[in-house]
Amino acid sequence: MDTTEDATRLLFGWLDICFFILMLALSTLIGVYFGFWGKKEDSPQEYLLGGKTMNTLPVAVSLVASLVSGITVMGDPSEIYNYGTLFWLSCFCAPFVGILNNYFYLPVFYELQITSIYEYLQLRFNRSVRVMASVLCTVGMFFYIPIVMYVPALALSQVIGINIHYITPIICIICIFYTMLGGIKAVIWTDFLQGVVMVVASLAVIALGLVHVGGFVPVWERSRDGGRIRIFEMSLSPFERMTFWNVFIGGTSSWLGILAANQGMVQKFLSLPSYAKVRKSLMFLVFGTLLIKCLTCFMGLIIYATYYDCDPMDTKAISRSDQLLAYYVMDIASAIPGLPGLFMAGIFSASLSTMSSALNSLGATLFEDFVRPCLKIKLSDKTSNNIIKLLVIIIGAVCVIMVFFVDKVGGIVQLAMSTNGVASGASFGLFTFGMFYPRGNSKGALIGSIVSLLFMGWIVFGAQKAFADGTLSYPKLPTSTEGCGFNLTLPEPIVTDIPPEEAFVLFRISFMYYTLMGFMIMFLVGMIVSIFTESPNIEEMNPNLFTPIIRKNFLCKKQKFEMKVVDGKKVLYTSPSE
Repeated sequence: MDTTEDATRLLFGWLDICFFILMLALSTLIGVYFGFWGKKEDSPQEYLLGGKTMNTLPVAVSLVASLVSGITVMGDPSEIYNYGTLFWLSCFCAPFVGILNNYFYLPVFYELQITSIYEYLQLRFNRSVRVMASVLCTVGMFFYIPIVMYVPALALSQVIGINIHYITPIICIICIFYTMLGGIKAVIWTDFLQGVVMVVASLAVIALGLVHVGGFVPVWERSRDGGRIRIFEMSLSPFERMTFWNVFIGGTSSWLGILAANQGMVQKFLSLPSYAKVRKSLMFLVFGTLLIKCLTCFMGLIIYATYYDCDPMDTKAISRSDQLLAYYVMDIASAIPGLPGLFMAGIFSASLSTMSSALNSLGATLFEDFVRPCLKIKLSDKTSNNIIKLLVIIIGAVCVIMVFFVDKVGGIVQLAMSTNGVASGASFGLFTFGMFYPRGNSKGALIGSIVSLLFMGWIVFGAQKAFADGTLSYPKLPTSTEGCGFNLTLPEPIVTDIPPEEAFVLFRISFMYYTLMGFMIMFLVGMIVSIFTESPNIEEMNPNLFTPIIRKNFLCKKQKFEMKVVDGKKVLYTSPSE
């Protein structure tokens, strides 16, 4: 097959379309069901937390599906194909992330029983810090959601030959529709459906690939000979794109920031009726994520073993390396009707699950932290729900527009981790600062967050500009076209005596460290500012605002703390213990 168009005409038949439409129809019907018949009451508590009646399994699968987005399904194989297996090491951070989250972060949120995790910051510091954190969340989400939208649009455009900017609004409308109608219950149950489809599609692609290549041995041998097996590269340089250390350390901090300080993730944990079920869901999340990341990374080796002597990028069969997996499935699955449709359903499943969770959580954040406080009147439950639904529509529309900018940059894995580092590190650092540092005050929290956001924004956008103008680049591993079976003339590389200009030194730092950098800047600046300004009265603070390990050694008066709701607002009451 010499062109993408040939592959498309050969593989995308009526059975493929049926699989694809069926998945979208089921997702929509789930939203309709929970929007009209599957809810107990029309209230924000029901819409955002499902009335705290959700079961462990659907929530656990939903968490996995949201964390493992279409960026993972399409981006990971491309990453392994182009740069080798170093990125695979990031999946082994999952157990450490699960342990840290279980013992240090989730107990605080669950005991406080809050709708928005940013309520914690108002209880710990003040409203200004809460608004700052909500701004960080909003900035991060508005960068991330368009990338998530772009992934399935890119895959579908390759299959049906329609420009991605016509496809993106359709994806968004479907996702907005079932998210808006059904709330968190629709998000969780559609995630459950889409998670199952994603795993089935991945397993089908792997099984077909192994049969096509000839088993595990040829995959390993061709990958090894092609230099794709890279594990123990122990360089300590922060300027290497990926090494053992920056993947493990940077991956752990990045994942922990997503799980511990992410409204969408915590919101799902809070929908469970007991912390025992939270712990079970977290365990499932860890091992489910580990499994799927291993599957997607192994796909990269299988694809390389297939094209080790005829690279699709060099032959112009695809225009972007992120199209590699979609092209691969179309290229080898022509004899199995329906498999391309199942694969596309899997890609859409992964992206829709992440997108719906992001829309729901961002709608909750904007309503709780900006809209409700600005309205001086008491809102009815029905009015509150309608406002949240309107926010979901507006967020989706803005993100559709931003997809146009995603199309102008490269590598979705690198782009996602880079943009995530702008706000994720500061947000993660802010919650850690509040939970682990009792002497931290609101001035330290605010100034630390602002410094971290501005500095990391400068680093990330400076690096992206350097990529765009060619002063920063990471060479891909070598490919070959010797086995293509037709004459192919590749352009000769341009040789010049002028040495290439290098990007500014800080822009060359590996994107794997972005979240960690943002975290450290926020925490250190916050500590310094707090030391030189007035410290809070520790004896009057609620121990539940701190992580359990700090709480055990927390010196404060023995007081009883009780959270009450007065005029729709949470108020903390204290009284001397008997």
